[in-house]
Amino acid sequence: MTACASFPALGTTAQVVVTDPGVLDAAAELLRRELGEVDLACSRFRPDSEISRLHRAAGRPVVVGPLLADALEAALRAARLTDGLVDPTVGAAVRELGYDRDFAALPEDSGSARSEAVPAPGWHRVMFDPATATVVLPRRVHLDLGATAKALAADRAAGAIHRTLGCGTLVNLGGDLSVAGAAPIGGWRVGVGDDHVTAADRPETTVTLYGGGLATSGTTRRRWRRAGETVHHIVDPRTGRNPAGRWRTVSVTALSCVDANTAATAAIVLGESAPGWLAARRLPARLVASDGAETLVAGWPRDEPAEPAVA
Repeated sequence: MTACASFPALGTTAQVVVTDPGVLDAAAELLRRELGEVDLACSRFRPDSEISRLHRAAGRPVVVGPLLADALEAALRAARLTDGLVDPTVGAAVRELGYDRDFAALPEDSGSARSEAVPAPGWHRVMFDPATATVVLPRRVHLDLGATAKALAADRAAGAIHRTLGCGTLVNLGGDLSVAGAAPIGGWRVGVGDDHVTAADRPETTVTLYGGGLATSGTTRRRWRRAGETVHHIVDPRTGRNPAGRWRTVSVTALSCVDANTAATAAIVLGESAPGWLAARRLPARLVASDGAETLVAGWPRDEPAEPAVA
């Protein structure tokens, strides 16, 4: 038997599922606390966040707190592993696309014309010493940790809940999933689809997880219009623009949610060459093209017909 709780957080829906119903309330409270701390450390929309203070101190060495240090280390590792396809210095590019506030507060169409694209300055320009948690952020370099921070929050929360309460745990943050501890009998049944909101009731496919993480990146959810043009939140750091629309969603499983989300985002940016890139790294993945055609790589299973327990 499992028990589930969900609530809005980080501009999406947070869900925790535990194998011991008696600790559900405590698990939900731990998740709320973790997400609140992540938001205070990493949100570029909050003037009181630690990352906003880091931007204001650009050009000077700053010692950051443990959570932001973890988030920066994860973001820079993602950039290194993907040769810059996932790059935390896309902040100015994302803002130029109009994503300059919490997604729920974005207007349907800003009406303002877009200016020149803003390619990412490059993750290598961020000087970070993990041993001392010291960061030097160059002036005019703006960070956006969106490609890794939510996935990191899922990994951290699942681990913390399992360690504290001793139960098997699944945390789902808008399609970024992480599991810790012993899975229920038969594993965690997870529905996968373009929209995490409807995937539980109407999954496009269903998989079983026993450990690690699963993440879905896509262009169908966080979309808005800028001067009449539809844009979305995934940016090609090389151009500062949305990548060509080869894939509408990519789902990946890996040893952690951070690694899964890093690979899924990189695949959206890569476009046509994504299946080969994922296969070379032995990352099971499901890629759905803009016309709905499905490509499975590296052992991603064919559809499991049973109903999912979570999505």
